[in-house]
Amino acid sequence: MIGERLKRARAAAGLSMRALAEKAGVSANMIKKYEHDQSMPGSRALIALAKALNVRSEYFFRSVEIQLEGVEYRKRASTPAGLLKRIEADILDQAERWQELANLWPSFPVPSFEMPSDLPEAVSSLEQVDALACQIRSVWRLGINPIPDLVAELESKGILVILTDVDDLSKFDGLQASVANAPLIVVSAHWPGDRQRFTLAHELGHLLLHGRLGPELDEEKACNRFACAFLLPDSGLFEHLGKRRHHLEPQELYMLKHECGLSMAACLRRAYDLAVISDAYYKKTQIFFGKNGWRKKEPGDPYPQERTTLFPQLVYRALGEEIIGESKAAELLNMPLSRFHRERQMELIGESADQ
Repeated sequence: MIGERLKRARAAAGLSMRALAEKAGVSANMIKKYEHDQSMPGSRALIALAKALNVRSEYFFRSVEIQLEGVEYRKRASTPAGLLKRIEADILDQAERWQELANLWPSFPVPSFEMPSDLPEAVSSLEQVDALACQIRSVWRLGINPIPDLVAELESKGILVILTDVDDLSKFDGLQASVANAPLIVVSAHWPGDRQRFTLAHELGHLLLHGRLGPELDEEKACNRFACAFLLPDSGLFEHLGKRRHHLEPQELYMLKHECGLSMAACLRRAYDLAVISDAYYKKTQIFFGKNGWRKKEPGDPYPQERTTLFPQLVYRALGEEIIGESKAAELLNMPLSRFHRERQMELIGESADQ
């Protein structure tokens, strides 16, 4: 029966029963019956519902169902419950397609996440948080240079990254959970790249620091410190700014932002944490940022957004190895078969570049 899936798709679309009924050309009472599995829509109604909800009709009959476990939202107190439902529905849809693809492979070519060994059992200071971030970079062989593609790096370690396309995420700051025993991190596809990267690193901090922090440390502050240290190690900061400064030019922070993918404000905070600048200068510069409106929108070009390419790559790989056919590939990529044909033939390359 399709009731639960219909409710989830409607939540993801942010539609009431009445609004969906109007878009699909059926009565609100019938929508209620479909969602309570009291009636089954015919083929014509099913196609209309799929079109109204921007899903393929196969979505309603997908065999894979998963549950989000250990969900931890980084949200504001005023975040509407309806928005959280839309986010969760979008996450579940994407995660289910990931799991369905994994189940189709004889041996899925993505490793399972393994917690790095030899991590300290207890972390009682922010300096130890810095050390743990450095340890992770060493274990993952990241060196000291900026991480060019954080999404790809996390995915290569078995962490599922979902970029949700829900458009109103001003009151949402990220999510961590697990699906099918794999860690999951969710950020917005609409955020600038530096915010995406900070949130990804922050949520990685929650994953790695869970159960290790002493009572003297606030977990959110510790994960903020981890994110800055992971994305901008002390050696990188010292190389760009020096070990002691009385004044920083905004252009220095702007160039450092585009070098390491961390906001100007976060780079400033990192300089303060490592005692490159004084407490008085840090507070003075924060006031300067506020007066210029840089806390809400920093000057200059935004840092490029990150995106995930692993899932579509694996879909095409499965197609090339004849694990799946075109119809299943189009379904997994959530696109009409006609569009998939054009994409497969490389007809949409120029169109994608222009968008």
